[in-house]
Amino acid sequence: MKKVLVIGSGGREHAIVDALSRSPQVEKIYCAPGNAGIAEKAECVAIGVTDIDALADFAASKGVDMTVVGPEAALAAGIADRFAAAGLRIFGPTKNAARIESSKEFAKEMMDKYNVPTAAYRVFDEFEPAWEYVKNRPLPAVIKYDGLAAGKGVVVALTYEEAEEALRDMLLDESFGKGRVVVEDFLDGPEFSFMCIVSGEKVYPLAIAQDHKRAFDGDKGPNTGGMGAYSPVPFIGEDVRQEALDKIICPVAKGMVKEGVPFLGVLYGGLILTKDGPKVIEFNARFGDPETEVVLPRLKSDIYSLFDAAIDGKDFETEWSDKSMLGIVLASKGYPGSYEKGAEITGLDKINGIAYHMGTTEKEGKLITAGGRVLMVVAEGETLAEARDAAIRDIAKISCPALFHRSDIGYQAINK
Repeated sequence: MKKVLVIGSGGREHAIVDALSRSPQVEKIYCAPGNAGIAEKAECVAIGVTDIDALADFAASKGVDMTVVGPEAALAAGIADRFAAAGLRIFGPTKNAARIESSKEFAKEMMDKYNVPTAAYRVFDEFEPAWEYVKNRPLPAVIKYDGLAAGKGVVVALTYEEAEEALRDMLLDESFGKGRVVVEDFLDGPEFSFMCIVSGEKVYPLAIAQDHKRAFDGDKGPNTGGMGAYSPVPFIGEDVRQEALDKIICPVAKGMVKEGVPFLGVLYGGLILTKDGPKVIEFNARFGDPETEVVLPRLKSDIYSLFDAAIDGKDFETEWSDKSMLGIVLASKGYPGSYEKGAEITGLDKINGIAYHMGTTEKEGKLITAGGRVLMVVAEGETLAEARDAAIRDIAKISCPALFHRSDIGYQAINK
């Protein structure tokens, strides 16, 4: 029987722990640092995600058979390299391979070199030439900070004022640290998330999902880390999925091998279906959040065996439920701006679906809010409409006046 360590503390990690707990091979799950919900299925360990020496020492001391990495910060810190050097099995890309996420410029160069469809772009590291370029080009302009920015380093500027403010923010004020910006053409069409497990040139596709980034109904309000998601995505047909696999994911996987930085882990394609077919908006080097929370509950295969096969580069066929999964995020009022923590949450014991914890903690026996995104309530249905109705019924049973949520998750698929 196997021992697994999961790195991270959010809803994505809760969903990974939940999936691992269903594996007949897994006897014990540790999670560092975990959260109040994860603690029900794993032993939480108070080690930070970037404290890679302490994490490696812990995994070795407990005889952990496999470590699964959730957040990008741990990957960018080189956790996979550190574990590999210690002879520990880990599912996650090396620091160099994780640049597909941590450097927008590296990702764009890879796509250029291997003919992967994406938006035209220019790279700048000084404000004046960047602003000169943007003010003489058509809008919208997509402005991306080149490094990691916790999902907040992308601005779709609809006016020149917005564009100038974004460039000042990233290049002069250095809000995310000293870095460069990538200015891209705007792509039009429905977005979708295509996560694939990649092991060198081998690709194991996961189910397609769509998430909703804007804070409020009707895709209004500021961008967030994601206010909900659903899977499957009915308007992304098998032909589009196959094209995305053949023209985007597989060429990047093979390209990474050719560049001497083979990828092991989850290659997340943030894609858009344009009139010319699917194109890349961005790549991530790990499971997406909140998409993981609706994709992994649909996986019928043993996830430990899937991770194991990927680490060893062996073939593996995934099996998926035909049911629809839809999840709605409950966030602290004020998010993604400033918000208060410490509000009590009750009623989770009354829901029928799953509540993945994103930002919770336990204090004196009470469950309280401890983050911007707090919970994700995920429900199953024969259709997406049924799943959404079930999720909304569950949310009505949860009591916490400090939280808000969207009620229209999945509208692009449900209202068609």
